[in-house]
Amino acid sequence: MGALPARPARILVAALSVTLAALVAAGVWISLQARDAQALADDRQAALLAAGTHAKNLISLDYKTVDADVQRILDTCTGGARTGYQAIAGKLKSTTVANKVVQHGVLRATGLVSMSGGTAKVLVVADAEIRWDGSKSPPQERFYRWTMDVTKVGGVWLVSKVVQVV
Repeated sequence: MGALPARPARILVAALSVTLAALVAAGVWISLQARDAQALADDRQAALLAAGTHAKNLISLDYKTVDADVQRILDTCTGGARTGYQAIAGKLKSTTVANKVVQHGVLRATGLVSMSGGTAKVLVVADAEIRWDGSKSPPQERFYRWTMDVTKVGGVWLVSKVVQVV
């Protein structure tokens, strides 16, 4: 018996090469798809976190730390939302200090309504307990529901619009 003819060997090598190339291409395609899916999941999570953080900042104010509290609100928003908060920051600070407000917020839930590119719409549910230092009035509970638009700015998700849901 002699060696296999050269032609079938070349066909076998070519077939194996094509199969190997197809497997490598499939592996690259699958890894790219997994990377894209992970990036989308990361963006969804970051958008929810941004809206939740902003909501908690909105409803957590203390007259002793009001400057830092208002700065946290401003740090988590952009665009029209930021402009609106900047416009009322002075009044918010003076009212909080004058009334010795201590407001503690709790984030209850966030839910993604939609996401497209660098924008997302998030529903937010949060509650707050408000008390006034030195007052005999009992603390009040307040319940907040918002729709927040968040926008990715420079790789960071920030709230760009807040609408309270009644």
